[in-house]
Amino acid sequence: MLPILESGEETLVGGQAVLEGVMMRAPHSYCVAVRKPDGEMVTEQLPLARMSEKYKIFKYPVFRGVGTLCQAMMLGAKALKFSAGAALPDPSGTPGDGKKEEIPGWAFVGPLLFSLAFFLFAYKFVPLYLATQLEKVYPVVSGRFVFNTVDGVIRLGILLGLLYTISRLKDIRRTFEYHGAEHKVVFNFEAKEPVTVANAQRYTTFHPRCGTSFLFVLFFLAIPVYALIPFDGFVAKLLSRIVMLPFLVGLSYELIRFAARRRGSLLAWLTAPGLWMQRITTKPPSDDQTAVAIHALEGAMALEQSQGGQLVIA
Repeated sequence: MLPILESGEETLVGGQAVLEGVMMRAPHSYCVAVRKPDGEMVTEQLPLARMSEKYKIFKYPVFRGVGTLCQAMMLGAKALKFSAGAALPDPSGTPGDGKKEEIPGWAFVGPLLFSLAFFLFAYKFVPLYLATQLEKVYPVVSGRFVFNTVDGVIRLGILLGLLYTISRLKDIRRTFEYHGAEHKVVFNFEAKEPVTVANAQRYTTFHPRCGTSFLFVLFFLAIPVYALIPFDGFVAKLLSRIVMLPFLVGLSYELIRFAARRRGSLLAWLTAPGLWMQRITTKPPSDDQTAVAIHALEGAMALEQSQGGQLVIA
């Protein structure tokens, strides 16, 4: 679910890696480009309304982060559905043709629900349980700030361990290479240079608006926020953590947004560890993978212009 978090309301372009491809989005459109097993590239591009245009509440700080995340998750699921239909061969051995109907939508509902349940279990229940057990053995952990610091360190440790473990898998590594291609192409576009494979490959794969950075900020902010909650029982603490999640999401979005615009500020330095984590979740892409990311960007921008958008690839 990490790549799904990479879109922003005020972002000119953003995206995510998918199976053998990249999804790019502009303010009012998106395009998914996927390389099929036979080498052919297929795309899907559709218009996309901002959440703040559909619902006014998502124009305001904190709320806009929640709206952005919800839309990014839904868009990411659609992009993954298309890429799976295009990149994976069908049971008969014939490569997929990228048609959306090949894989029914309900096939992705289960994994999304499982991902949410896993997130709450692995990053809310388990750290809280382990910190509670440590508190029984080491009285020094009983202080509210110390307890939540230990809880936060365990949470980050689980995240890093999980990311490193899955990064060793061959298929995941290829997805992380496409993730790196997406970042390079976005950097190339933001630099207002001609978007080409050669130009994009000169840029780093570490981008401040990445979902990996978002997760780090989300987990880091949880430490002081949870320390302010005056609950002592295990169940009360767990429920408060779940209830506070939307607020933390919105707050983390605002911090990432600010840091991306003011990269020399103190807050930008505080988000730096999120960039370091991208050494795990992004890998240097090949020229072919970078070309796929550029194709996705071109598709999104072409549709954006056809709707009256002003963004143009140099």
